[in-house]
Amino acid sequence: MSTKKTFRFTPIVIAVSVVIGILIGTFYAKHFAGNRLGIINGSTNKLNALLRIIDDQYVDTVNMIDLVEEAMPQILGELDPHSTYIPAKDLEAINSELESSFSGIGVQFTIQEDTVYINSVIEGGPSEKVGLMAGDRIVTVDDSTFVGKKLNNQYAMKTLKGPKGTQVKLGVKRATEKEIIFFTIVRGDIPQNTVDAAYMITDEFGYIQISKFGRSTHIELLNALAVLHHKNCKGIIIDLRGNTGGYMEAAVRMVNEFLPEGKLIVYAQGRNYPRTDDYANGTGSCQKLPIVVLVDEASASSSEIFAGAIQDNDRGMIVGRRSYGKGLVQQPIDFSDGSAIRLTVARYYTPSGRSIQKPYQNGKDSNYEMDVYTRYEHGEFFSKDSIKMDENLRYYTSLGRPVYGGGGIMPDIFVPQDTTGVSSYLSTVLSKGLMYQFTFDYTDKNRSKLSDYEDEESLLKYLRRQGIIEQFVKYAETKDVKRRNILIQKSYKLLEKNIYGHIIYNMLGKEKYIKFFNKSDATVNTALELLEKGEAFPKAPVNEVVEESATDKKDEGKEKRTAQSDKKAEDRTIWLYA
Repeated sequence: MSTKKTFRFTPIVIAVSVVIGILIGTFYAKHFAGNRLGIINGSTNKLNALLRIIDDQYVDTVNMIDLVEEAMPQILGELDPHSTYIPAKDLEAINSELESSFSGIGVQFTIQEDTVYINSVIEGGPSEKVGLMAGDRIVTVDDSTFVGKKLNNQYAMKTLKGPKGTQVKLGVKRATEKEIIFFTIVRGDIPQNTVDAAYMITDEFGYIQISKFGRSTHIELLNALAVLHHKNCKGIIIDLRGNTGGYMEAAVRMVNEFLPEGKLIVYAQGRNYPRTDDYANGTGSCQKLPIVVLVDEASASSSEIFAGAIQDNDRGMIVGRRSYGKGLVQQPIDFSDGSAIRLTVARYYTPSGRSIQKPYQNGKDSNYEMDVYTRYEHGEFFSKDSIKMDENLRYYTSLGRPVYGGGGIMPDIFVPQDTTGVSSYLSTVLSKGLMYQFTFDYTDKNRSKLSDYEDEESLLKYLRRQGIIEQFVKYAETKDVKRRNILIQKSYKLLEKNIYGHIIYNMLGKEKYIKFFNKSDATVNTALELLEKGEAFPKAPVNEVVEESATDKKDEGKEKRTAQSDKKAEDRTIWLYA
């Protein structure tokens, strides 16, 4: 009887054993071999699998957070030169460059001899309200010493910036006071202007310099244009030299001010980024105002969108040197830990259909990184003839003028870099930063006297009577730069220009500094000559074949306009970087 009962439960025991065996086998398979199977069967899980294997089985303890932080930029670096990873500790500082404000105490400073010197106090900011002054030295912060070799720009900014409404106590050494004086400052919002200068360069024509394309740049441009219009401005120079770009939408909105309704500004397209076209909506305030745009090898991204739209629509003249050549669009993607990536999601194209992105190889591309230096070595900064454009990438403007893709915006009028007066003596003092150091010291010691002059003309008259170049040469000798009279004479005008310019900047601010330099700037003067001669509007080439191509392009443009998307730049919620 008992034997029969035993046989009766045998199938159940076997079944249970099989199930247990399967479960145990699955457990060990996942624990020891599952990661390998994941790697083989699914490439999208490779990284997660690899990290789990390292965390579980690597011989030593690994800080997985640091490992991921190191791996992220390497992975993105394999895609293109402009997809980047931004650690959480750097994101706020990087974002603030393109935002309209940041939270801080409201000063511009420099570090000299391991000490923070205040160059200027921002008008209406927290520091001005409590009485900080240009020339003050910050020696303590919250009763802790704030001088020494550990002090650098990054550390100083991190310490002086902070959340709005928080307090910081500064100990300041002032030249007119024997003892350290203390200020308690409540941090506040500090505006960041991206329009560095806006003034009438002559009685008839205006000049605007834009350093970046930030969130507030369009509003700043409108304010600058309003001021110039009030002064009866009849034409304008937009200076984008050295402008490395920023928000794509900012460039679109700004170009809209100069183009008539229906003109294509830019379009963008990517593998998973449907083509989007941006057209002028006809509300621009300067649709008929003559315009000349200045670019150089450091003008990139959004600067090239602006210049390309003006050029391809034959709206104005582009003057200077070939621009950088960045035609990739990045989308910001934030992670929960506060870090972010800027991932390339599309290419943008100018109205003629050209991509101005210069060639690159995936991964670490040393040739791409050295491109500007290579241009210099090949003589491109000095001769237009050294620039070879790819005829396979020829496009045409609305009037039929040939333009080229594949490597930046080629200006309509080339202006070479001026090397007149350059000498080894000048190069030495520039590379050592001696002019900057000297002019800071000179300004600091003579601030009371220099403050009597409220404009650059009167200040220049005073400076020219002070024998400052000789003072500088003696200063340079104390820094181990030997006096070279022949070379000094060769570079005398450039020495004057740089030294006077820095003192003007220290005392009167950036716009007066720019205004001073522009008076002898060949590119600015070329642009001004175009405006004065009434030649700011391009003319169609006298060539029947090209004119026929232009007609074809116009028909193509009409087709594009009929397919125009209702999605306007103003309606977008994601700001793209370009």
